[in-house]
Amino acid sequence: MNIDNNKKTTLLVMAAGLGSRFGGLKQLALLGPRKKTLLHYSIRDAVHAGFDKIVFVIRESFEQEFREAVGKDAERRVETSYCFQEIDRLPRALPPVDREKPWGTAHAIWSAQDAIQEPFAAINADDFYGLEAFVKLHDFLATNNTHFGLAGYQLASTLSENGSVARGICSVDEEHNLKRIVETTRIARDGDVIRDLTSGEVLAPETIVSMNFWGFNPSLFSEIEEQFINFYRANRLDPKAELYIPSIVDGMLAHRYARVKVLDIKSRWFGVTYKEDTDFVNAALERFEEEGQYTDL
Repeated sequence: MNIDNNKKTTLLVMAAGLGSRFGGLKQLALLGPRKKTLLHYSIRDAVHAGFDKIVFVIRESFEQEFREAVGKDAERRVETSYCFQEIDRLPRALPPVDREKPWGTAHAIWSAQDAIQEPFAAINADDFYGLEAFVKLHDFLATNNTHFGLAGYQLASTLSENGSVARGICSVDEEHNLKRIVETTRIARDGDVIRDLTSGEVLAPETIVSMNFWGFNPSLFSEIEEQFINFYRANRLDPKAELYIPSIVDGMLAHRYARVKVLDIKSRWFGVTYKEDTDFVNAALERFEEEGQYTDL
């Protein structure tokens, strides 16, 4: 693999969500023996993987709290920028509507367009992805000029023991190209099997799923604008409607506007979807401590 060391890569972190199921700003929950957020681990892994810049997408109302809790750590490691996802800032100056809920992950990424002119990866702020995923996405972005990338995890390694989860179920061809992604909102263990609780379908443990760790180029921003306009017209009166980045990508795939390479990630993903997940996450971070990992946090 010929990695272009002169090709700048950016990590975009989506951290503007309300965290309603967790009950607060779960992005800032202190976890593990080092009492760090999961985002501290992602920042560290991104820098070790070779990313040159981090762009945080946050809400302006908690900018100072976020900078104190997380931003300062990023700033001492790598070039850092902040962008705001605000409900009334919309593509093409569309008129704002009365709502409290953010417009979704596609709008979050679009909110960072002025800060990014280079290939970039995008992650959730409250998930642990593992160093392997950051290395593979960075190297993909540093060697690819046209295609998108996606970290593909095995479904069984992404579940919560404390309730159902939403996952993007991926259909992948023999060359590891993404054919389709379907957002499935209620997946959980049901005895000895994993089941889509809405349809009743049993899902294989090795099913490839998206955990919202993407690799893009800046052409994505104009595509989000186009699709958001149609979404807005159809959903502006629904205060809970959100436009998710998998929907953007799926639309591009349907019209052959993009190719997405699915990168095989073997490591376990974990996150705090529910408060009860905290015990599992703390135990996982404790094992890292025992193994001598992340001593530089």
